[in-house]
Amino acid sequence: MASCKFFTFLTTDKENQTSKMETAFLKIVDEHQAIIFKISRMYRDTLEDQEDLFQEIVFQLWKSFPTFRNESKVSTWMYRIALNTAIALFRKSHLPIVTDARPSELTVQLENDDSSEQEERMYWALRQLNSAEKAIIALYLDDYSYSEIASIIGVTENNVGVRINRIKSKLKIILTT
Repeated sequence: MASCKFFTFLTTDKENQTSKMETAFLKIVDEHQAIIFKISRMYRDTLEDQEDLFQEIVFQLWKSFPTFRNESKVSTWMYRIALNTAIALFRKSHLPIVTDARPSELTVQLENDDSSEQEERMYWALRQLNSAEKAIIALYLDDYSYSEIASIIGVTENNVGVRINRIKSKLKIILTT
């Protein structure tokens, strides 16, 4: 009889731990979901593909959540997982990315047409970049320091600075043509 009580205690304790972990994970995703949206929009053209990538990123975050040790900021960890997922899926699936269509044709318009059109144009331009450039500029646009970007991407701080300047020049050309 005592072994049944012990098993019930272990099962209940494990269920409580899982429930606490799920709650913590959902809170983190809710607080930082803008990161996932941004990466999804940068790496996929259509709303459907963006939603699929969003779900895959959340799944990969959930899989790696138990091993997250709080040695870096949550947002840094999420960026690393999201970027790796987006790049890996892009390489694996070889989905054709349509870049001829204008962004307003690809996504739902927000309430403010002017800012929405500019935002969609920016995302359209960002999708013209290669995977490494997208990763760097996404972090830069979220005000990560060169040191943090270098740590996430795996390059030197100087290299980050050079790449950001090249990316800015490339984006100017894309947006003016």
